[in-house]
Amino acid sequence: MDWRGEGMLLTARVHGEASAIIEVLTRDHGRHAGLVQGGASSRLAPALQPGAQLSLEWRARLAEHLGQFRVDLIRSRAAAIMEDRTALVAFNAMGALLITLLPEREPNPETYDTTLTLADAMATGEAGWLADYARWEVVFLSALGFGLDFTACASSGVTEDLIYVSPRSGRAVSRDAGAPWAEKLLPLPGFLIEGGPAKPDDVCDALRMTGFFLEHWACPSFERKGLPEARARLIDHLERMRAAG
Repeated sequence: MDWRGEGMLLTARVHGEASAIIEVLTRDHGRHAGLVQGGASSRLAPALQPGAQLSLEWRARLAEHLGQFRVDLIRSRAAAIMEDRTALVAFNAMGALLITLLPEREPNPETYDTTLTLADAMATGEAGWLADYARWEVVFLSALGFGLDFTACASSGVTEDLIYVSPRSGRAVSRDAGAPWAEKLLPLPGFLIEGGPAKPDDVCDALRMTGFFLEHWACPSFERKGLPEARARLIDHLERMRAAG
């Protein structure tokens, strides 16, 4: 069994004296793990940093085996992402969610494309990438089978002044319809509907909402006990940004 392609490195861990087991996100083969001989060596280790775009060749005797990767670096994003503390924390959260919830070896082109676009925006410092991260979590939920619906109010059908999301249905709720149950509903920041940039306050509200569905819908379905700590660290970081003004 073998395939060739490219993918983004999510994580690498030392295996034995000089090898590494890596997990990559690929367009045609989903989240995929494999052994890299010499991956912990001084020659390869600098290239095997999270965010690296790699040329990959995977081989295994049987499809169900871990298999081995041959890798070549296409480009690195790690140094640029590490220069921005917020980008680093967000990238770690994104990678942890992919590793925790994305089924292994199941192709998911939309997740791959949106993830690479976001990683590139983080690496280049593109304006508005923090809002794009919140939108990425919405897209990720949909890819996992838990799509949210922000098109109209679940109660009245109106399409304007949608400021809540129902935790039961994942559908938007208008200001008027949701007023009696406001404390039980989740926030729906306008940028998730209208597009454009967002303030840290709005991003925090968006992640509070997506986090609910990731934790209460996605995690139980994939037999996960909870969201990864890296996701919680992102929320803490954004809350400190909000407090600092």
